[in-house]
Amino acid sequence: MTCNRDFPQTQSNRRGRDPYARWCGSVGVATFPSLDLRSQADIGPSGKFTQSNICDKLVSGNWAFHMKSPLQIKVLGELLVLRDAQEILLPPSKKTRALLAYLAVVNRRQRRDHLCEMFWDAPDDPRASLRWSLSKLRRVISDDEDQSCLGTDRSSVSLDADKLDVDLQHVAHITAKEVRVLGTSDLETLAARFRGRFLEGLELPRCPVFEAWRTFHADALDRTRSLILRALVERLRGEPERALPYAQALQSLEPSDVQVSLELKSLVTSARQNATRLRSDEYLGPSEHRHSQAIRYCRSPDGVRIAYAVSGRGPPILRAAHWMSHLQYEWESPVWQHWIDSLSRENTLVRYDERGNGLSDWNADDLSLAAMVSDLESVANASGLNGFPLLGVSQSCAVSVAYVVRHPERVSHLILYGGYARGWRKRGNRREIDIHEAMTTLIREGWGKDNPAFRQLFTEAFIPGASRKQMAWFNDLQKETASPVNASRLHYAFGDMDVSTILGEVSVPTLVLHARNDAAVPFEEGRALAAGIPGARFVDLNSANHILLGDEPAFGDFLREVTSFISVADPT
Repeated sequence: MTCNRDFPQTQSNRRGRDPYARWCGSVGVATFPSLDLRSQADIGPSGKFTQSNICDKLVSGNWAFHMKSPLQIKVLGELLVLRDAQEILLPPSKKTRALLAYLAVVNRRQRRDHLCEMFWDAPDDPRASLRWSLSKLRRVISDDEDQSCLGTDRSSVSLDADKLDVDLQHVAHITAKEVRVLGTSDLETLAARFRGRFLEGLELPRCPVFEAWRTFHADALDRTRSLILRALVERLRGEPERALPYAQALQSLEPSDVQVSLELKSLVTSARQNATRLRSDEYLGPSEHRHSQAIRYCRSPDGVRIAYAVSGRGPPILRAAHWMSHLQYEWESPVWQHWIDSLSRENTLVRYDERGNGLSDWNADDLSLAAMVSDLESVANASGLNGFPLLGVSQSCAVSVAYVVRHPERVSHLILYGGYARGWRKRGNRREIDIHEAMTTLIREGWGKDNPAFRQLFTEAFIPGASRKQMAWFNDLQKETASPVNASRLHYAFGDMDVSTILGEVSVPTLVLHARNDAAVPFEEGRALAAGIPGARFVDLNSANHILLGDEPAFGDFLREVTSFISVADPT
């Protein structure tokens, strides 16, 4: 038990009432008139009574007398009433329990006629029904020593707020700003107060005024709870086991939020990986299993949250984001895992999910090239990178070029694989434009669905040499990485990318690689990209896969070229 050692400036204080008397009355000391609590030991240096000494004695147990605790009324979930930590059995009548909850929450005197209108129809003799409910409540919430918790007169009814502890009062006025500045432990305390929705299970469909009031508070408190849970999930991502219960509660609160579902899946996977790693450490030793990744977050200037991951050890290399990425899902995938493992083996690999994808914010309005360059800047800044190799893949080659032109001092080497300087619409090929516009429509309609025709069309453009397992994973990747709307918006936006006019401004050593029979991005576009960058070296890879697979020779050639390129301080 703790004692509040500060006397709040209540109305009784301002009118000159002795704060000691008020405090003693609030804790029930007045019921023990024979006790003189103001002993000589409680006189402070000024010769005056100090409440601090009294509190210390109460907490330490030096005084053994009963202090009445307030009546606890919990409305953040099913209605629950406790006294001295013991649950009080409430009347079975829902209207009687709703009346108690309403009086406790509004926290002020209510007219009898208003309560009658709220809970009872006129033909049912509402005043008699109110009297009956009040008599039932008085029996269960008033103890033998104090009959004044429920106050009534001929025209009104109230509960004595000084004798109540209503859980709602601790969270009712929390703002988004306060959630941002509160400590994590404080937020966890607030989250723990919610046991469900406001007055869950106490619906009264035949009492529309009460229902409107209950629903209004329930919706407002759901928003407050969501703010608290989102803040906790964001702060505790590095501790997935600790964050998981809050993510689960958030998904229950917002089941249709796709971003929350992805967040939950990521935390479940991270928690499972941590458990597996602990078991591996125990039996194998920490160096004999695959290294883990750390997922972190930063924000772009427009407020979009970007998820990035760090894995491996050694000199850093930053992979710019491409579409259809999911940091956690890729970690275990048969299509991208060999990329991550190989680039993390001798380096610290930093990679991130593009806006609208994966663990980054899906509700991003701006999908322009400029916005994507800002995301790259934000990740580089958040990671504290300087003088690093930058790897662009597919459409992120254009993003990487724009970044290097803007920040040549920060990039040591530029590696561009499977990319282009001009998007499909900017290239001006009518047939290619028609194909991509049709693809945009197909993506919007068939994305993530079990449609064999769409899967074959889409997958064979990216990994025609894939195994059945890899194709199945690539199909699942669609559902995990982006919504159909976001996927079609991104595909459409890629058509307008164009960095062809600034290629000549790239001043860092550059390596351009492209699969010879790439069906997703024409081979000629890779050649044109290299031709436009001064001193760039072009490497032709013998593959038809836009995403190089781990078991094909072209991936080994890619790794050898990249490793050799970044190991030289100045390749030129």
